[in-house]
Amino acid sequence: MFHGITRRRAMSQMAAITAAAVAGDRLSSSAQARWNDPEVRKSVDRGLEWVAGTQSRLGHWTATGQYPAAMTALAGVALLSEGSTTTQGKYAENVRRAVDFLVSRSRANGLIGDPVRDNRYTYGHGFSMLFLSQVLGEEEDVVRREELIKVLAKAVEFSGEAQTPSGGWGYVSSKDGNGFDEGSTTITQVQGLRGCRNAGIPVPAEVIDRAIKYIQDCTLPDGGVAYSSQNRGSSRPAITAAAIACLFNAGQEDSQYVPKLLEYCKKNLSNLRDARFGHWHYTYYYYSQVMFRQGGELWETFRDQINEKLLREQSSDGSWQGNIGPIYVTAINLTILQLEKGCLPIYQR
Repeated sequence: MFHGITRRRAMSQMAAITAAAVAGDRLSSSAQARWNDPEVRKSVDRGLEWVAGTQSRLGHWTATGQYPAAMTALAGVALLSEGSTTTQGKYAENVRRAVDFLVSRSRANGLIGDPVRDNRYTYGHGFSMLFLSQVLGEEEDVVRREELIKVLAKAVEFSGEAQTPSGGWGYVSSKDGNGFDEGSTTITQVQGLRGCRNAGIPVPAEVIDRAIKYIQDCTLPDGGVAYSSQNRGSSRPAITAAAIACLFNAGQEDSQYVPKLLEYCKKNLSNLRDARFGHWHYTYYYYSQVMFRQGGELWETFRDQINEKLLREQSSDGSWQGNIGPIYVTAINLTILQLEKGCLPIYQR
């Protein structure tokens, strides 16, 4: 297992994470030059203003009235990527209200969300773990820190219990979904769990190990990852990109499976205009993380291409449109555009 860490060690990790976030904001000269591009900054500023302005009085966002936990967490991550925290920055109040909302949705069994109104609550749970774990790394208020630690510790327990016998996760917990699993929710859980572990929350190693094996078992001969262990069918570009990001987050950069998955994505995702596979924004949300981790000229070429596309497609009010709803697409695009700022530990190289 990842052994339970002492308070002293947890605080030490928090300090290290905070220092890493500060260091990550000192960009290379080429990255700084690109981030200082007035068109990119203007696009991000407009997008963030739209996100902040559409937050409800209760502190949440929804996609056409649905998925409040998932949408609030994704919007919160976009605001954190700007550099704001619960106490500092332009969007501190918005971040704080988002945290309050998600904490209020933490249930006795550890689930962050509403299993009655949300038939895909594991997405919200996973994204909430990701967001709140990044908040914890910067939280200065002692009382709030303790509250977040309790919420996240219970959330980790819930994820472990919700894992299917195959090592993945479905849209709901294993017992609620009769053991059904699929790739996209699995990646959401693993990234959330990794964020928790980085923030000092104990995460059982066997949960991560089983998830990594799940990805390996779902990898097909062409290097792509199938939709589900129960419906292998053909490879899915979106899930494959997410799987690589998941493996990177789990410390598997040197895994023998990574080069094969990278080659598959190179063949299928190099053309940003190709939307045959669907779920474009979800795909490139994760593939951008993968390319950023690659760094160098490979990242810079990709970054310029995707930035150009995102800036061209932004609406006049600062949002982006998509089939799930503008807050979903806008939050994802803003996270992509701000990767180089390095404000969040989970996205750093």
